[in-house]
Amino acid sequence: MGLFNTILEKLGFGKKDDAPAAAAPAPAPAPVSAPAAPVAAAPVAISQVDVVSKLEALAAASTQKLNWKVSIVDLMKLLGLDSSLDARKTLATELGCPQDKMGDSAQMNMWLHKTVLQKLAENGGNTPKELL
Repeated sequence: MGLFNTILEKLGFGKKDDAPAAAAPAPAPAPVSAPAAPVAAAPVAISQVDVVSKLEALAAASTQKLNWKVSIVDLMKLLGLDSSLDARKTLATELGCPQDKMGDSAQMNMWLHKTVLQKLAENGGNTPKELL
């Protein structure tokens, strides 16, 4: 998923996984008397991205008045992505937009906006239900 992966990256999805691998030195040997069970007691949860806060911050910093909550074009512009009809068609195809919506750009845009927000939620974004 090329374009959608770009959206995920722009919003900071998956960044948590990259940092520890690069910064983790070889672990020091554990003392022999240390119990093994308490060491593994801190499971790593899926990182959650505050989608609304990130997009609101981008919107506040933007010189354009972009309504990302209802417009896929504005959402893409806010993320610094190509929002042309061709780019939106590419993203819609990538996300499996039904053929009957692809011929009507307004229907495709509404489907695409809702689907992108749903996919962000599925990938760990805390997207409010009213936007889904």
